[in-house]
Amino acid sequence: MTAGSRTVVFAANSLWYITNFRSGLIRAIRDSGYRPIVVAPPDPRNEVRLAELGIEFVPIRIDRKGLNPLAELALLWRFRRQLRRLRPFAYVGFTIKPNIYGAFAASSLAIPVIANVSGLGTAFIRPGALQRIVTGLYRVAFRRAVVFFENADDRQLFVDRKIIRVEQTRVVPGSGIDLDRFGVADLPSGGVIFLLIARLIGDKGVREFVDAARKLRSRMPHSRFQLLGGIDEGNRTSIQKPELDAWVEEGVIEYLGETNDVRPFIANASAVVLPSYREGLPRSLLEGAAMGRPLVATDVPGCRDVIDEGVNGFLCESRDPASLANAMDSLASLPEERRASMGAASRRKVQEQFSEALVVRAYLDVLASL
Repeated sequence: MTAGSRTVVFAANSLWYITNFRSGLIRAIRDSGYRPIVVAPPDPRNEVRLAELGIEFVPIRIDRKGLNPLAELALLWRFRRQLRRLRPFAYVGFTIKPNIYGAFAASSLAIPVIANVSGLGTAFIRPGALQRIVTGLYRVAFRRAVVFFENADDRQLFVDRKIIRVEQTRVVPGSGIDLDRFGVADLPSGGVIFLLIARLIGDKGVREFVDAARKLRSRMPHSRFQLLGGIDEGNRTSIQKPELDAWVEEGVIEYLGETNDVRPFIANASAVVLPSYREGLPRSLLEGAAMGRPLVATDVPGCRDVIDEGVNGFLCESRDPASLANAMDSLASLPEERRASMGAASRRKVQEQFSEALVVRAYLDVLASL
């Protein structure tokens, strides 16, 4: 393989996504002899983080929620211009627009495409015209791609809708977890602290978490309900700041802001919660499990893959605050030693099924096959 043919372009709709969820994969691919280049919208803080990792960065403008056809054609042209200049050995897309328009551009230049569907997002959760448009775009963009999914339900949905053929697909355990970085932390003593780590959007079940906290506060006065994550203005279901401020003023939740390192917050929590409507394979649950935390989440694709009911956590119904409150109450009612044993079961599950090494191996195998 020549020096020029070792370049692999990784693209996502935010650099934060790459540095927080994919940096381990990209470093491992670099260490295996490839030259990774990241393409994403400008983000000075995360550009510094990427530079510290020694990984090249190329900025590209992406309007995450825009639907203007001319603007989308312009994005396709920007991807094609960069890929024609870089001439990579392979193109790897994450998130919806880089998956679609990056794949279009790469295919037009005869560059092999690897796409990662890390979750179906709002476009698939909410039926309508947008879902039909996105389905059609995926069908064309993925015609010759190798497509990674993070759970079998999402893969089956794409196959059933004839978006892709089953032989094009692989299922990997999410983005994988660095088990050394996310080490076990002792559970805090005292009242139970529930932590939801998520972008502040409706589809993550943030409002259901707040409603469940309201239901539980009177009968669990020593428990705390914490929310960690940034407002995502680029998402159509974004929680707006006035609503968030009202929750804090009411005293129903503690808002912890956003962070590039969730570990201290997980260490301070008794359990990690995610009432999402649908996931690929939720990073927050994997990180919580790796650090020895019991889990509470909705019984939906992605979330249910991480929880063995009654063993390392509890499942609840989607979009149902009462069901969520009951699951959280079930966990809080357990003796401390039982919650600790559930946390230990979480750690074992991640070690056996969700190690980052498994994800790296899957990508390296596909790159070798190209």
